[in-house]
Amino acid sequence: MKILWTLPYLPWPATSGGKTRQYHLLRALAARGHRITLLVQSKTPLDEASRAALEPWLERLIVLPRRPLRSLRTLLSVLLAPYPMLTTINGLAEPLQQRFGQLLEEPWDVVQIEHSYSFQPFEQPLKQHGRDFILTEHNVESALGAASYDRLPAWAKPFTRYDQWRYRRWERRVFQQAARVVAVTEQDAQVLARLSGKPAAVVVNGVDCGYYASVQPDPSSQRLLFIGNYEYSPNLDAVEWALEQILPRLWALNPQVRFAICGYALPDAFRQRWSDPRIEWQGFVPDLRELQRRSALFFAPLRQGGGSKLKVLEAMAAGLPVVTTAQGSSGLQVENGRHYLGSEDPGALAQLLAEVLADPERLQRIGAAGRDYVRAEHDWSAAAAQLEAVYQQLPPAKEEVSVCA
Repeated sequence: MKILWTLPYLPWPATSGGKTRQYHLLRALAARGHRITLLVQSKTPLDEASRAALEPWLERLIVLPRRPLRSLRTLLSVLLAPYPMLTTINGLAEPLQQRFGQLLEEPWDVVQIEHSYSFQPFEQPLKQHGRDFILTEHNVESALGAASYDRLPAWAKPFTRYDQWRYRRWERRVFQQAARVVAVTEQDAQVLARLSGKPAAVVVNGVDCGYYASVQPDPSSQRLLFIGNYEYSPNLDAVEWALEQILPRLWALNPQVRFAICGYALPDAFRQRWSDPRIEWQGFVPDLRELQRRSALFFAPLRQGGGSKLKVLEAMAAGLPVVTTAQGSSGLQVENGRHYLGSEDPGALAQLLAEVLADPERLQRIGAAGRDYVRAEHDWSAAAAQLEAVYQQLPPAKEEVSVCA
C-alpha cells in the first residue's frame, strides 16, 4: 500500500516510548512492502544520524520545523484559541497545512495521523479533498490531567480544568471525523469508542524481542534499573516518588542496593537533590543491553500516565523481572506474582524489593515468565499485522475522475 503517515516529532533517536513505537512500526511495515511517505513537524532539525536511520524505510521523508514553544503566537493561542494547549503548540502551522494539502493531491491507500493533538493543520485539507484517514491515539489525552498539568503552579489550576474541557471537545471532533480510530490498549479502545461513537481498533505496543534475546540479567548485582523520557511528567514523578519514599525504606532493609536511572532529558537538579552514591545517574543510554545484563530487576514506580509502557515491555523482553504498580502494568495482560511483582504502597514496594532481591530463583522465574509473555503477544511483527488489518478494513480510496472535452 501507498501510505501517507504524519508525526509531530522525529521518530529517531528513540528517546521516548512514542518514538520507539513509530520507528519500529515504520520499519516493520516497510519490510512488508508498504511504500511510506513520512511527513514530520519537528521541534529539532533533521540531522544526518536521524536521516540515515529513517530513510532506508521510507519512499520520502519530509521534515518541517515547528515554531518555537515560546513564540508570541503560541502563548496567545494557548490562552485564547478554541483548541487545547497541546493542539495549539503543534497546530496553527500554515506551511504544514499547505504541504499536507499538496500531498493529498497524490493517490494514497492510507492516510495515517498520529495523535489527536497534531490534527489541526490537517483538518481542512482532508475535508477539501474528501479523504478518509486513520487516527492513532497513544493515550486518552483528556484523561491525563495529572500527568500533563501537575508541574504547573497552583494558581493555574482553573486553566488546567478549562484546558481539559477543551481537550474533551477536541477529541470528539477529531475522532468523529476519522474513518478508524486506533488505540494501544483494550482499555483505551473502550474509552475512544465512547468518544467517537464507533468501534476502536487496537494496535499494541511492541518490542524487538530478537534484539534483547541475548540479555541475561545478573540476580546478584543488587542493581535496580529505571528508564524514562523526563520531558514527560509521569517519569519525573516516578523518580521523585522512588527516591523520596521507597528507596530510603529499601536501604534500611538492604543498604547494598543500587538504583540506575537512565533516559533522555534527565534534569541536572536531580543529581544535586539526591547525591547518594548508590544512585547511578546514567542519562540517555542508546543501547541498554549491557546495563540490563548488570541489573537484577527493572523497577518502574509509575503513578501517572496512560497506555502501555514500552519500557516495561523492553525489560521483560530482556528477561529482567519487573517490580511496578498498576499503572506500570496497565494495558498488558499480565498477572501480578507471575509475570511481574507489584504494589501501590511505598512501604510494601520496599519490602517486596528487599524480599525478591534475596531470592535469585524467584527473580529468574518471574523474568522468564515476562519474557515468554512479550514474545507471544508483543513482538513488533504482531503490532504490524494488527495495523495491516486496520488498513484492510478501510473503504476503497476515492478516485478522481477527469472529464475530457
